[in-house]
Amino acid sequence: METRELGRTRTPVGAVGFGAWQIGSAWGEVSESDAMAALHAAVEDGVTFVDTADVYGDGRSEQLVGRLLKEYPHLTVATKMGRRLPQETGNYNPGNLRVWNDDSRRNLGVDTLDLVQLHCPPPAVIATDAVFDDLDGMVEEGRMKAYGVSVETCDEALAAIARPNVATVQIILNAFRHKPLERVLPAAREAGVGIIARVPLASGLLSGRYTRDTTFGDDDHRTFNRQGEAFDKGETFSGVDFATGLEAVERLRPLVPEGATMAQFALRWILDQEGVSVVIPGARNAAQAHANAAAEQLPPLDETALARVREVYDELIRPQVHHLW
Repeated sequence: METRELGRTRTPVGAVGFGAWQIGSAWGEVSESDAMAALHAAVEDGVTFVDTADVYGDGRSEQLVGRLLKEYPHLTVATKMGRRLPQETGNYNPGNLRVWNDDSRRNLGVDTLDLVQLHCPPPAVIATDAVFDDLDGMVEEGRMKAYGVSVETCDEALAAIARPNVATVQIILNAFRHKPLERVLPAAREAGVGIIARVPLASGLLSGRYTRDTTFGDDDHRTFNRQGEAFDKGETFSGVDFATGLEAVERLRPLVPEGATMAQFALRWILDQEGVSVVIPGARNAAQAHANAAAEQLPPLDETALARVREVYDELIRPQVHHLW
């Protein structure tokens, strides 16, 4: 698999990574055996970067990834912290940061974490010098090698990129979320900050497998968070109305190369955006993990396809999401 440098960490990682939210919680039930099979399949296909968080299944995702890490210590694992308490700046204090860090190190079975990201903190946290001074101190203490910020909005991303020791920024980027292309990716390239592209398939909409009759379980965020009831609305279907997303997929479907899937086309579109370090699709089983990794083998999309993706975005998606994030 093609490798790319992960921002200021300077670590080479496979261009397609593994997003481990699905194997933790909020995506319906995923058995432990299926989760481990998905992780193993990803590694077999050249994935070297795994993204998780302490709150994905209250540590379940980290623990499963930790089991994988024992088998494959060469992997780069990023986790996140900050969502265990109300999102108030005062909760991002030295004591809490270290408790969260201790939990993640224990779950992952390591002394030093590769990369720790603040987990979509409020803008006020990104603006607080003391928080980043303390993160610097945690690096010096050997608790983690580097830190980054996972964000919801482009303004938050730009504020994080301006921080001198932020190694990476994680942001939603996909064929239904183009705004980061305008300022965030150029700013990250100039600063040497890595871009981790999450929600690459718009919660499965861009897999091309859904219809108007598709339903999801009560424990799936695609049921309980469509209007942002549990967390930011943009994390579910990238904030796009389900019916509109289905229409957009049908307009994009003719662009999918022969022998490829809609999901692979959508992942290839992200990989073709200059400045993306790694894209992190999730997987519920080995077959999905294999299919995701294979997207990297597709040739870059031609200008006709890229232009059509922009047209569909401008016509259907932009009015719903562009001004919000």
